[in-house]
Amino acid sequence: MQYEKSGTFAFLGRRDELCIRNINTQLHDRMTTAMKKCYYSQAPLPFVGQKRMFASEFRKVLKRFSDRTVFVDLFGGSGLLSHITKRERPDATVIYNDHDNYRERLENISRTNALFSDLRRLSEGIPRHRMLSKKMHSIFLERIRREESTGFVDYLTISSSLLFSGKYARNIGELGKLNFYNNIRLSDYSCEGYLDGLEVVCCDYRELTDKYRDSPDVVFLIDPPYMATDISTYRMDWKLTDYLDVLLVLKGHPFVYFTSGKSPILDFCRWMEEHPETGNPFKGAGMSTLTARMNYSSSYTDIMLYKETTEAA
Repeated sequence: MQYEKSGTFAFLGRRDELCIRNINTQLHDRMTTAMKKCYYSQAPLPFVGQKRMFASEFRKVLKRFSDRTVFVDLFGGSGLLSHITKRERPDATVIYNDHDNYRERLENISRTNALFSDLRRLSEGIPRHRMLSKKMHSIFLERIRREESTGFVDYLTISSSLLFSGKYARNIGELGKLNFYNNIRLSDYSCEGYLDGLEVVCCDYRELTDKYRDSPDVVFLIDPPYMATDISTYRMDWKLTDYLDVLLVLKGHPFVYFTSGKSPILDFCRWMEEHPETGNPFKGAGMSTLTARMNYSSSYTDIMLYKETTEAA
């Protein structure tokens, strides 16, 4: 719950106004204390790409923006960056863009805990980290299928407890094709107070950028999908232009931007800086494409570009 100071009682006398200010201050202090008690250093539920390893450094960087009062988490993901920001800066407005609908997983955390409780009971006697037999695989799958028939199933959280490290399934069909391991979490998940104090929205990051681009107090928190990495667990399908469009947000605004050593985006930016006159060498070029199949389920496209004339220097 988020409390705000209000001037509703402006008609009261000075003594009453002072009393109201004191009450508001006390409420604000209580809210701050309560939020600090619910401080998460990692997301309550598994999320690929959450910045838990960056939590300590991120807190240090936030101190550089002590004069800013609005933080917009454009690619909210698990909400961890927003959560940490609000705990470090309870005075600031923090907007969490829940584009991946992480809230739905949090809202169903009791269902997930109940499902895992049943799976733990079914796996009694099976050594930890041991691959399940085909019979147990079928029993587990049937229990998960029954859960889906009654409502929401958090397949990403299930994946983290049943599948080999790094593998994820998004539905019962994908899950059924993979081996199960007895890596089931031994305690219940909890998300108490995780989103307290945040302004939660769900929209295209460009909408938020347009809304806050002229705000003098804004800091953009930017953790987009990484170029040249697996983004299958995100609810988006990006091309190169999408990655580059994000860079437009950086110009003229304070920001915290995350990327990966696997991503070529920094090398690309450095190259463009060193060759500002290059432009697009393929402008006006012809193009032919060829689609080749590797097998029944996989194919790739080769591209040939050609240009008969050269541009004047």
